[in-house]
Amino acid sequence: MAKILIKNIHTLYQAGEDFPEMICGDAMKHVPSIQNAFLALEDGVIMAYGSMEDWEGITDWRGVEVIDAEGQSVMPAFCDPHTHTVFARTREEEFVDRINGLTYEEIALKGGGILNSARRLGELSEEELFQEALKRIHKMKANGTGAVEIKSGYGLSVEAELKILRVIKRLKQEAGIAVKATFLGAHAFPKEYKENHQAYIDLIVNEMLPLIAKEGLADYIDVFCERNYFSVEEMQYILSEGKKAGLIPKVHVNQFSIMGGVKAAVELGALSVDHLEESNDEDIEVLKGSGCMPTFLPGCSHFISIPYGNARKFIAEGLPVALATDYNPGTTPCDNMQQIFSLACVKMRLTPEEALNALTINAAYAMGLSKTHGTISLGKSTPVILTKPIDSLAYIPYAFGENHVDRLIF
Repeated sequence: MAKILIKNIHTLYQAGEDFPEMICGDAMKHVPSIQNAFLALEDGVIMAYGSMEDWEGITDWRGVEVIDAEGQSVMPAFCDPHTHTVFARTREEEFVDRINGLTYEEIALKGGGILNSARRLGELSEEELFQEALKRIHKMKANGTGAVEIKSGYGLSVEAELKILRVIKRLKQEAGIAVKATFLGAHAFPKEYKENHQAYIDLIVNEMLPLIAKEGLADYIDVFCERNYFSVEEMQYILSEGKKAGLIPKVHVNQFSIMGGVKAAVELGALSVDHLEESNDEDIEVLKGSGCMPTFLPGCSHFISIPYGNARKFIAEGLPVALATDYNPGTTPCDNMQQIFSLACVKMRLTPEEALNALTINAAYAMGLSKTHGTISLGKSTPVILTKPIDSLAYIPYAFGENHVDRLIF
């Protein structure tokens, strides 16, 4: 058995028992913490924690690795509930297009964007895709990510979508952290279906979903509900069919326009609604008490120069918020949750405590991992971040160019 005792912790963040599943509204301003603390783990499970004054009896373990964390802090690892980590090639040429004045939508209309990634995915084997994705996850872990959701959606054909989901299934076994799989066949319409949306939707529902269910390849189903992509009605049908196949809805919505997608997603029992760069009062009202997690992606706003979601208003209205990287080769080539931490504070005006709640307990909820991740609580198996020496939580988003993770322990 692997036993680890971390002692002399400067501050143990997000520590306690009987946390709610999500932190909402004004409560997001508070993060329970213990100064001069210890944490004991056995085979990755939290066995004990508290003040150093109370650590007697913990030191009698045999074969224990003792870490003296003088000056260092500990917190639950970040959960990243929205990524597209399995992809074939980067898309820096589109980055240059945006510098030269083209919008994301204009790039997509000329064959770039999602369709570009879908074309390139066919160039790599399943093994090559797996090895590249595993490298990316190792980088994520080095920056403090202890759980990651990964979407398909760069295949857009039966064979290619299944290839991505099989890679994700293998990552679940070999990544060393929790991995959740989301089927996003409804990411864009392939060129050959541009004038016949129903035919592609039929392919998703009648061919992809049965095979995905048969092989147990996905936990969630997602749709990119947006102008020039999938309508609200198309989203409703696809998600309803996905639910019949045992998949829980998670939705891309309100990235560029408000179409009523949030209300429709909530009515279908979506676990999260993601992006929300645009939102209105109706969106906020339907989310109240719904159990659906609003998930913001500030890295996307930064990279393609679109508005940041108004997380401050959501919190003021008593809602929870989560944060994710949206890591992908086109609109957010950032795998680092510490960067998202900083963007949330600087651009969205979240306090460091609000942002940490959004990156841990609320993000864990958005991944269906509330029972194991997101807090330092007895019996949980969340990986934990051992920071480099820092004086306060605020130093992490403040010093945004540094990697503050000394070690991810899992």
